[in-house]
Amino acid sequence: MALMAAVKALALFSGGLDSSLAARVVMAQGVEVEAVQFVTPFCNDLLLADPQAHAERIRRKYGITVILEDISPGYLRLLHAPRHGFGKNFNPCIDCKILMLSRAKEMLAERGASFLVTGEVLGQRPMSQRRDTLNVIERDSGTRSLLLRPLCAQLLKETEAERQGWVDRAKLLRFSGRGRSQQLALAAQFGITDFPAPAGGCTLADPILSRRIAMFYSADSPVPVGEISVTDIRLLLLGRHFRLPGGGWIILGRDQRENEAIVKLVAEDDILFDMEDWPGPTAVLRRGASCYPEEEARQAALHHAGALLLRYGRPMPQGFAVPPVTWRHGGRSGLFVPSAAAEEVLRGWALL
Repeated sequence: MALMAAVKALALFSGGLDSSLAARVVMAQGVEVEAVQFVTPFCNDLLLADPQAHAERIRRKYGITVILEDISPGYLRLLHAPRHGFGKNFNPCIDCKILMLSRAKEMLAERGASFLVTGEVLGQRPMSQRRDTLNVIERDSGTRSLLLRPLCAQLLKETEAERQGWVDRAKLLRFSGRGRSQQLALAAQFGITDFPAPAGGCTLADPILSRRIAMFYSADSPVPVGEISVTDIRLLLLGRHFRLPGGGWIILGRDQRENEAIVKLVAEDDILFDMEDWPGPTAVLRRGASCYPEEEARQAALHHAGALLLRYGRPMPQGFAVPPVTWRHGGRSGLFVPSAAAEEVLRGWALL
């Protein structure tokens, strides 16, 4: 079948094998493909540090051009009440895919593309890749005629790309089920040898971290749910977390990497703590200045924070002088000597 010239597709790219193969199947038919990898605080967030290096790495591994698209603010709103509910943990997989496809549809005109491509395989995932669920995702994202799933297209209804002759349906595939042998064979044909294992990379599906995130979206959250920000989520995925008397939320790093990450995330309203003369955690009292506007309550919060730094710092030899804690906020700083707090008191402050 003759193909029309200058046709471009926008492919959703997860970083895994299936989405890579889907893009390559379409590229093999002479269609220009640009892949878009969506970023949220729960998935791919670290890629934003160097998008160019990531693009070069993907081009080298898969022969695909990829761009990053940050949908974090919309994703945080989605988590308040996903229309189609959550999976086993706090993962709104169906609504997540709808959100990404809705944004990808908007990007078609922006990127000069005519249709969308995804790497879904019919029956591969029990929640989001059943036939009925695939139909719901198409319907609610408004992509029913625009969305081509090359790996299982012959098992699905014909799409606009096939009707227009932009791709040849006979050269598309009919993969189904949870087996991976067909994908591995296709990867070998394309010369793709370096790819991750088929496991979810989303923090919301993590059985431990998802509990922490779910708490953050509940009535027990240390932050009003309507005020949750991307920085809050980035901090939430680091360190140890405590709610101080008076309501302050403090995060302590567990190692040097987390300490450095906390420093980078400090905002104008936050109070930063560390012990310059003794190994221990860096900590941030999130929105500390506004949470404790009265000086007496603020001083109490500083000393509560100091007790936590003392508890989680390197143990001190018997008779060793307690090291001072430094606090920093808004260009100002100060020192104070913390006092130890009873272990049961500290445990009572702990969040998940």
